[in-house]
Amino acid sequence: MDTYTNGVHVGYSVLFLLVFSLCNLGLSHRVHVSIKNSLGNGKIMNIHCQSKDTDLGQQNVTDGNQIGWDFSPNAWGTTLFFCDLDWQNVQQYHFDAYSYQRDFARCEDQCSWLISTEGMYGFNGKTGFWEFMYYWPS
Repeated sequence: MDTYTNGVHVGYSVLFLLVFSLCNLGLSHRVHVSIKNSLGNGKIMNIHCQSKDTDLGQQNVTDGNQIGWDFSPNAWGTTLFFCDLDWQNVQQYHFDAYSYQRDFARCEDQCSWLISTEGMYGFNGKTGFWEFMYYWPS
C-alpha cells in the first residue's frame, strides 16, 4: 500500500469509530417513565401503554400507586410510548406518555405523570415544577 491508501484507510477507520461511539452513546441513554394514580377515594385506573415495538399490557393501578418502565430512545429521535387510560369518570383517554420530540428536553431521563380528577400533570425536569398538561374530556 502506498502512503495515500494508508491515509484513506486510517481516515475511514477513525470515522467508523467516531460514528460507532456516537451511536453507542445515544443508545445507552435510559429514560424512566412513571404514571401515578392520584385520583383519590380508592379509585382504580386502568391503563394500557405501548410503543411500536413494546406492549406493556393492560394494568390496573390502585389509588396512590404507579406504573413505570425504562427504555432507551432510538437514534432517530422518533421514540413514542402512548397509553389508553380509563377510570370511573373517563373512558378510553389516549395520550402520549413519552414523545421524544416533546419530552427530550422536558424529561431527559425521568418522565413523570400524575393522574388526578381534574386532569393530568407532567413533571418538568428543567423547571422542577409539575405542569398541568391535559384536561379530561367533558
